[in-house]
Amino acid sequence: MSLIKGGIIVQEQLKQLEQEAIEKVANVVDLKALQEIQVAYTGRKGSITEVLRGMGKLSKEERPIIGELANKVRASIQATIDEKKAALELEQLEKQLEKETIDVTLPGRPVQFGGSHVLTSLIEEIEDLFIGLGYEVREGPEVETDYYNFEALNLPKGHPARDMQDSFYITNELLLRTHTSPVQARTMRALDGQEPIRMICPGKVYRRDSDDATHSHQFTQIEGLYVDKNVRMSDLKGTLDLFAKKMFGEDRDIRLRPSFFPFTEPSVEMDISCKVCSGEGCSVCKQTGWIEILGAGMVHPSVLEMAGYDPNVYTGFAFGMGPDRIAMLKYGIEDIRRFYTNDMRFLKQFHEA
Repeated sequence: MSLIKGGIIVQEQLKQLEQEAIEKVANVVDLKALQEIQVAYTGRKGSITEVLRGMGKLSKEERPIIGELANKVRASIQATIDEKKAALELEQLEKQLEKETIDVTLPGRPVQFGGSHVLTSLIEEIEDLFIGLGYEVREGPEVETDYYNFEALNLPKGHPARDMQDSFYITNELLLRTHTSPVQARTMRALDGQEPIRMICPGKVYRRDSDDATHSHQFTQIEGLYVDKNVRMSDLKGTLDLFAKKMFGEDRDIRLRPSFFPFTEPSVEMDISCKVCSGEGCSVCKQTGWIEILGAGMVHPSVLEMAGYDPNVYTGFAFGMGPDRIAMLKYGIEDIRRFYTNDMRFLKQFHEA
């Protein structure tokens, strides 16, 4: 069937669009421009669609012929676009691979290895020491109840010694623990006075304190507890003397001074001889020859009784130390804030310590 004038015009328009599109595709140099050509010719609002809108003026016999031709033109343009797209993508990939080529003859970059924080290393060193003495390591919650943080340790509500530990309260009965002693109270309560205990409990503690060179609102603490039959003050002194010599050197001496803690009786403060002046007196030890290091004492009978232990059968000792302070003395660090400010120059010094 031959086309009349209207059909011939549409036919010529379609062939002209096909030729234009193929020429433009041949000259395109990037995928974005190729996409624009595809939209301009084969899209829903493209040139081919625009031509086909005039098919209503064609005769009934001409419409199938023009429709078939339009589909062929569209397919031809799309095939040309697909072929060009594949070529451009391959070219783009080759350029990327060339750009990213790795020279395997170049020396490798050194791998930066991390290391334990100085306080973590020190805590692990202390743990190893006491594990060697038969102690076990125990942990407990940092959000603690008022009962275990105070009352179970012979500090009832209204006790003046509570003022020594300005606390972060969450509710009237919940607070951030001010020491790790609650772990000891929980352990004794769990055993209900039926078994001996030999344990240490390291962890973070919190107090409402102004941050300065020697104080922090958050710091670490390690407390120890030994409960059994016939535990004496001499056992405590021997344990602390061994700890001081292992931690600070065999030439260090210790002394115990009377002190007060609500959960121990009698209570002592332990000093170590000054390493700088060997006990002669200097600015580091404030001319005394001694440096305070930790607090300790015999577990108060009331604490044992509240935990279910018969104080007439069991005795025990407890001690508490601050790894922050020990690290400052051990390594000559003058400001506690250095532990928490993430200065890599400072922290790297202890990776091999």
